[in-house]
Amino acid sequence: MEKDQIVILEDRGLISISGKDAREYLQNIITNDINKVSETSSIFSALLNPQGKYLFEFFIIKSNNGYFLDCDKKINEELISNLAKYKLRSQVEIKDLSSEFFIGIINLDKFKEIQNNEKNKTDTILYKESPIFVDSRKKELGARILSNLKKLDLAIKKLNLKKSDIRTYLDHAYRHGIPVKGLENLKEQLFGLEANFEELNGIDFKKGCYVGQENTARMKLKNKLRRRLLPIKVEGKINIGSEIMFNNNKIGKVLIGDPYPFALIKMFDPDFSEFDEKELLVNSNKAKIINNY
Repeated sequence: MEKDQIVILEDRGLISISGKDAREYLQNIITNDINKVSETSSIFSALLNPQGKYLFEFFIIKSNNGYFLDCDKKINEELISNLAKYKLRSQVEIKDLSSEFFIGIINLDKFKEIQNNEKNKTDTILYKESPIFVDSRKKELGARILSNLKKLDLAIKKLNLKKSDIRTYLDHAYRHGIPVKGLENLKEQLFGLEANFEELNGIDFKKGCYVGQENTARMKLKNKLRRRLLPIKVEGKINIGSEIMFNNNKIGKVLIGDPYPFALIKMFDPDFSEFDEKELLVNSNKAKIINNY
């Protein structure tokens, strides 16, 4: 992305978590530490199932009354339903605000320019009532801006930006090993650590209990990470569920299909070093792993 560009992510949703118990409520269920979230800091986190498998991922941003969850719009209703299961007697209000806000992506250099203009060096800045925060998974993905939909054109004008095709961002994220499309296909198909949440700064191992914490901590302690989600490049059409072969051995399975495919790849038996950067086969088509970890 160029410095003067903004990509509007029309398929992102926004959920509000408010109420006097909002902080404690989130702390008890998410993988990251809610205490890291403030007016100057935002986080990437996830909700796992009790076995530690992937359910949902999202960014958490501080709001006036609690927190915003920047998430995939496709799973909004399902995420809200799952969050409600853990509400119990907590004084928490959960609202879908997707129709009122937009999420945009700007270049990291543009964010640094805003920092200088605002004389603020924190990774989350409140600009004209709109939070702008660096993507905590990888800074190379730039910064995200959360703004009221009615103020979209005004925000773009004030920041001297012009809209860019979303493929610019999707290509960039894919090259850096970050899945954006097809996240719903990952549900309960892999563990949180296999989804690279540790490398993407989405898990805090010091925060204490959360849903799925026991298995996640055990895998970390015993170094049992035997598979990892990685982007793959295939010469030809690829389907979800297709097996990835190397020397007649199954070394992976496609979890996200075209146009930005990702697969769950073995780290051992055979060892990853044996087939990393080697030619693989998916449905008789040549394939290769794009390794960014």
